[in-house]
Amino acid sequence: MSIAEEARLVLDRVKDAGSGRSALELGWIDHIRIDPPRVVLLLKLPSFASSQRDRIAKEIRESLLGLDGIEDVQIELGDSSAQAAIGQAGHGQPAERQSIPGVKKVIAVSSGKGGVGKSTVAVNLACALSQKGLKVGLLDADIYGPNTPTMLGVSDRTPEVKGSGAEQQLIPIESCGIAMVSMGFLIDDNQPVIWRGPMLNGIIRQFLYQVTWGERDVLVVDLPPGTGDAQLSLVQAVPITGVVIVTTPQRVSIEDSRRGLAMFTQMGVKVLGVVENMSAFVPPDNPERSYRLFGSGGGEQLARESQTPLIAQIPIELPVQEGGDEGMPILESRPESISAKAFRNMATRVLEYSSQAH
Repeated sequence: MSIAEEARLVLDRVKDAGSGRSALELGWIDHIRIDPPRVVLLLKLPSFASSQRDRIAKEIRESLLGLDGIEDVQIELGDSSAQAAIGQAGHGQPAERQSIPGVKKVIAVSSGKGGVGKSTVAVNLACALSQKGLKVGLLDADIYGPNTPTMLGVSDRTPEVKGSGAEQQLIPIESCGIAMVSMGFLIDDNQPVIWRGPMLNGIIRQFLYQVTWGERDVLVVDLPPGTGDAQLSLVQAVPITGVVIVTTPQRVSIEDSRRGLAMFTQMGVKVLGVVENMSAFVPPDNPERSYRLFGSGGGEQLARESQTPLIAQIPIELPVQEGGDEGMPILESRPESISAKAFRNMATRVLEYSSQAH
């Protein structure tokens, strides 16, 4: 029996005290993600069962920690308001997602693992969309590695905050025609972000709903790598038009990307396409040549397996790295480069497929 099967078996033994039915069967335990040694799940109780919350959470934690290979259990608490309540008949009703005022499309950029250039893709996608005349926002939801302020040359700036309490609003920083917010604006350079799920969920919701985004044709969301709390928080909070999956040709990257892609598909988010980053090295002194340093065919394989389009193959060019370090995306610094053209073509296809998502 697999660890996932064992986990569901023990969760099925957690009961509602009133009906005696399984909390899993009732839909109170949802979005279970098992990635040994860690399990993350959402506990959503209707108002009439809220008094059982502590007891049920304790039973869930103890049951899962009793399994071999599980060392950490993280329980997200869902909204138990009338809007998100579970019906008396026991059928789970998903919480209604809340649109962002003025924002027409939300496009997420995700990757299965770190180090594949996801933030570079997100920043240049936002730049390319802006250059097409769209009003673009960029939300850096990579809470643990907020790099977009550096890539856009605004890491030394501090966003203005208006109001207080529930009425507080953050004013985005403008750069390269993009309105952007990031955790990087709110912490010191050397300060680690050590947060559990509920805190992370809170800051992402603030970035979504307590930012003066204004009228935006597209909001690009740079997600952290993996399939953790940030992805779940975003998908549960806001209607997402679609997601772009970033990978490299390497086998290990493809394997992790499969999991991320499967998560979004399972949660009903349209995958707009796969971007293969670092597809080949283009030497600056001989741009007609290319060298596949990390293998080949990985992006094509992932796209074929998932029946989604391969929307871009971005080469390795030194100006891409230099532009990211210097705060000048390659679309601004070297608009005629091979990579800049690839990013523009990617943006065109993202717009095309996101229009079909509605």
